[in-house]
Amino acid sequence: MNAPTATTTSGPFRSDRWRRVFEGGFWVVTTCINAVANSITVLIDIENSGLGFAAWEPVTWEWSSGILMLALVPAVVWFTRRVPFHWDGWRRALPWHLLASVVFCLVHVVGMVAIREAVYAWQGGDYDFGSWPRQLFYEYLKDVRSYAGMVVIIEGYRFIRRRWQGEASLLGEPDEGPPIEPVERPERFLVRKLGREFLVAAIDVEWLQASGNYVNLRVRGHDYPLRSTMATIEERLDPSRFARIHRSYMVNLGQVASIEPLDTGDARVHLADGTVLPCSRRHRDALRERAGFA
Repeated sequence: MNAPTATTTSGPFRSDRWRRVFEGGFWVVTTCINAVANSITVLIDIENSGLGFAAWEPVTWEWSSGILMLALVPAVVWFTRRVPFHWDGWRRALPWHLLASVVFCLVHVVGMVAIREAVYAWQGGDYDFGSWPRQLFYEYLKDVRSYAGMVVIIEGYRFIRRRWQGEASLLGEPDEGPPIEPVERPERFLVRKLGREFLVAAIDVEWLQASGNYVNLRVRGHDYPLRSTMATIEERLDPSRFARIHRSYMVNLGQVASIEPLDTGDARVHLADGTVLPCSRRHRDALRERAGFA
């Protein structure tokens, strides 16, 4: 289950909705183009070869495969968040992705065959998939490439997005001399964006949200992904300024305008800019006390 999403009336979140429409639309359009192009190609090959297939049969083959591929996209997106495929950790991630490609193929083939059998039954015929071991091996040789292509597109898109919106990192120890500020308790983050570098003060971070292997730092309407876990960054931020309010969220205490209790025992945290964040019941009382609402 995904973490609850923060809500706000500001523009960036409206653009996030458009981003999700764009991302979903990309896969839908790509699937439709491939299914149409492949159907036409197979129909031409059948006609040239003089094979006795009805026109609806190759269309069923291609669209059943495309529909299952499209249905599997969210699962691949989810899995790549849990096991990202990056150059610095590809040896650890590769076995997991090979295993995932096998599961991907099995789900794709079983679902695809089920659709084809249903369509053939509707047309008064029978669909013969052939020898399952041989056909599964054949389909896997194709599906592993499709899976790898999906992962490359997803990770490439995320890489471009991080570069476009700016990626944050913690300041490390300098090569020479002592650090100008405590490394264990960072006061600033280094942000790289489109070839430029600039510093963001920790106190300017309004809230933080976990997103896979990243934590998004919200600063004046912009999200800067930091490659870290929420637990790790929680240990390093000043506890007098920041508080954990949910397994996926931390908040700058100076930004809290009000805390709205809910009947479930949870709460909503209203920030000064109108953003509303979820607060779980285990953190509610501590937040009220630390934010001065007790």
